[in-house]
Amino acid sequence: MGKYYMPKSRSRENRYMVSVKEYSHYQREGYLIVRGLLSPEDIAELYAFAEKSRLQKENSNKSSEKRDASPLGEEFAQATRIHMLSRLDEVAERGMLHPRILDVTEAIIGPDVYAVQSMLFLNPPGKGGQGWHQDACYIKTHPDTLVGAWIALEPADEENGCLWVVPGSNHEPIYPPVEVGGGNVHALDSFGDLNTVQNVSHLDDEINTLSKVVANYPPAISVPLNAGDVLFFHSHLLHRSFPNKSVDRFRRSYVCHYCNARSWIPWDHDGYEGDSGNYRQILARGKTHMPYAAPTYGTEIFLADEDNEDSVTMVGTDDGMMMPMGMEKDK
Repeated sequence: MGKYYMPKSRSRENRYMVSVKEYSHYQREGYLIVRGLLSPEDIAELYAFAEKSRLQKENSNKSSEKRDASPLGEEFAQATRIHMLSRLDEVAERGMLHPRILDVTEAIIGPDVYAVQSMLFLNPPGKGGQGWHQDACYIKTHPDTLVGAWIALEPADEENGCLWVVPGSNHEPIYPPVEVGGGNVHALDSFGDLNTVQNVSHLDDEINTLSKVVANYPPAISVPLNAGDVLFFHSHLLHRSFPNKSVDRFRRSYVCHYCNARSWIPWDHDGYEGDSGNYRQILARGKTHMPYAAPTYGTEIFLADEDNEDSVTMVGTDDGMMMPMGMEKDK
């Protein structure tokens, strides 16, 4: 017999309630800005953590001569970004599992949510920046449900390297880069004209051929943010940033990725055993039939209440429809 799952959010104080207008904007344009979503106290904690991480990373890089020759290798070497600190520090875990971030994510892709990845961006003067790219090219889920949350830890504007987005480009497929073997977001050979692209994420638009797709749209727009603002963006959305052009300002931000927890995830940043990385991803909202991890540092999360199960056992009827057991069919 089938089980009918009635999704229901757990109630809590200070919940952010997403509006229909916000939901529609995200689905139509591929992004949503929520102003002041995180409190000054939350941002102060993440900002202090970012500074501590920056100093530790700089000291570590000074003693290492290893360099990565990839397009983003120098950015890692210059300590402009650090991945997966949410698995190493309780502050980073709290940031990734912040309930108000998950409130919005749950409404967009929920009700069941995996917390998949975290990245700390520092972007000192003269550094940082990433050319046109689509996040689902790098983090693949099946079904394809990935969403990013870009948390500003200080003012981000055009001078110090805020994000730029192409509204509506979330409706594009994922263009497979030659360098990563064509990707596997879409079924192979399901498109007749989905061309490969080259040098994705490269800052030079003459080299990064995703710029040809960008050219099919009206001009990209910048997304200035203040500390505590959060930009949610679709994983197909074409977006980029430029190097920090300021003289004495950083551009610190914390960026996390989530997907629906019913998705199969053939990926994990730190590697995995078996055929997927699901068991390494934190179940942050709802429930799932897939493997999952719990928060390492005990951060509070709001999962489906198993003691108040809303699922209803369904039974087939003679006309091929389903109905809850115990109900009488209309005569």
